[in-house]
Amino acid sequence: MTDLDVMTLREAYDNQLRASVPDPLPAGVTVERDGPLVRILGLDHGGFLSYRDLGGLTGAALDELIARQVEVFRTRGEPVEWKLHGHDEPADLPDRLRAAGFVPEEREAVVIGPVAPLAAALPVVPEGIRLREVTARADLDRIVVMEEEVWGGSRGHLADGLEREIATDPQSITVVVAEAGETVVSAGWVRYVPGTGFATLWGGSTLQGWRRRGVYRALVSHRARLAAQRGRTLLQVDASDDSRPILERLGLVPVTTTTPYIYTP
Repeated sequence: MTDLDVMTLREAYDNQLRASVPDPLPAGVTVERDGPLVRILGLDHGGFLSYRDLGGLTGAALDELIARQVEVFRTRGEPVEWKLHGHDEPADLPDRLRAAGFVPEEREAVVIGPVAPLAAALPVVPEGIRLREVTARADLDRIVVMEEEVWGGSRGHLADGLEREIATDPQSITVVVAEAGETVVSAGWVRYVPGTGFATLWGGSTLQGWRRRGVYRALVSHRARLAAQRGRTLLQVDASDDSRPILERLGLVPVTTTTPYIYTP
C-alpha cells in the first residue's frame, strides 16, 4: 500500500469516525460540546473525550480546555479518557495532558482495511470452536467471565455497556462469541457506524489455551462478513501488539496510533 493510500485511509478515519456520536444514545448517556471537543458522559466506565482536531488551539488556550475537562470530571467524581492520536497537534499535547493529571495507558495502532476481501474469503473456524451471535444478558456475563480470566480485575461494566447498546439500537452492533463446548474462549463485537462506510471491531480477548489457533482470525472474518451484509466497505480496529500482525496479514494497514490518557479524580 502506498503512502497516498495510507493518508487517504487516515483522512477517512479522521473525517468519519473521530468525534462521531452514537445515534440514538443509550439510556443515561449524554453528549456535550466544548469548543472542538466532544464530551460523552454517563458511560459505564466513566467519560470519554474525542475530536476531529483541536482547531489550532495551543498554549494557554489549550491548557484551559484541558483544565475544564478535569474540573467537569473531578466534580462528577468519575474517570475520563482523552483519546490521543499520534498525528494530533500540537506536538506538546501529551506533555500538557500529563501536566493536568492525565496518565497514558498502552499505545495501540489504528489499522484500517477493505471489507470485501475478508468477507469473500472462505470461512475457516478452528476445530472444536463454534461462533455464535448473542444478545442475551447471560451470554454477555459469560463474556465477562472470560475477560476477567484474561485480564484480571472486574469487567462487569462491559456487560452493562453492551446490554445498553443492544437495547438502544440492536441494528448498530453485533456481539459474537467463540465457544468450545460451554466455555466462551473469545468474543468480539462489531459496530456499524451510522452515516459512514466503516464498521469497527472491538474485543478479541482470548483465553490463553486457545491462542494461536486461529480463533481471533475467525472472529475477524465473521464480523467482516456481517459488515459487508450491511454495506460497509472499511474495517477499523484499535490494535494491540498481539493482534496487529494478524490484522496486517488480513490486509489492514496502520494509519496512526492511539493512546488513552486517563484522568482519575
